[in-house]
Amino acid sequence: MSTATAVAVCQKSKGTGLDVRRTSGTQLVNEHSDKVVYTPPEGESLLRKLLGNWERFLHDETDLDPLVRMAVGHYQFEAIHPFIDGNGRTGRVLNLLFLIQTGLLRLPVLYLSRAILRNKADYYRLLLEVTRSDAWEPWILFMLRSVEETSRWTTDKVLSVRALADHTAQHVRERLPKLYSRELIDVIFEQPYCRIGNLVDRDIAKRQAASRYLYALVDLGILEEKSVGKEKVFLHPRLLKLLSDDSHRFKLYE
Repeated sequence: MSTATAVAVCQKSKGTGLDVRRTSGTQLVNEHSDKVVYTPPEGESLLRKLLGNWERFLHDETDLDPLVRMAVGHYQFEAIHPFIDGNGRTGRVLNLLFLIQTGLLRLPVLYLSRAILRNKADYYRLLLEVTRSDAWEPWILFMLRSVEETSRWTTDKVLSVRALADHTAQHVRERLPKLYSRELIDVIFEQPYCRIGNLVDRDIAKRQAASRYLYALVDLGILEEKSVGKEKVFLHPRLLKLLSDDSHRFKLYE
């Protein structure tokens, strides 16, 4: 976690070569009233100095609980507002990277943005109250509740994906016993689509047989074939819907 990390995340998320702001005039405006609600600090040297302070806090204040450090560090980053665009998205990604760095997560699977965006008005209000009146406790409690809510939601989502995978495995085993293998099911659950090459790379089958396996799953109603340019991809509709829906329910195969 460093300034360089933040720059890399922002550049990746925006698809541009953004760096720490060098120009003045950045202001945060209320989207309804057009009133300026916050003017972040200006000047590249000052911004980099403040980011250095942000880095030291995250790394050095180990007597604080990591979740409290994350909440305070997130406020610091958003108040610094180091980029001309993409600060909110970058800050939310940095939260996850910090939780990985501190050992609370192994993978960045906690979609904390869900809770923040669902409570956007409170999020921005509490950020401003820290700036205006040092109201740290309500802000930290908001972030802790967001972590709790998202953790429970994510756990339920993971369990529902596992349940769908087990149900799909049973369905394929019953309907296509000669084709079935758990390795094949695992591949089509790695992401909401797959290619013939994914099966080949995992040594499940050679290319011709891999193609036959995927088309058999299309015939069974598990996958859908789509053309992307000259390439064929095989979408997994039930998995895609399960991942994108707020609920954790899925339709059973008959």
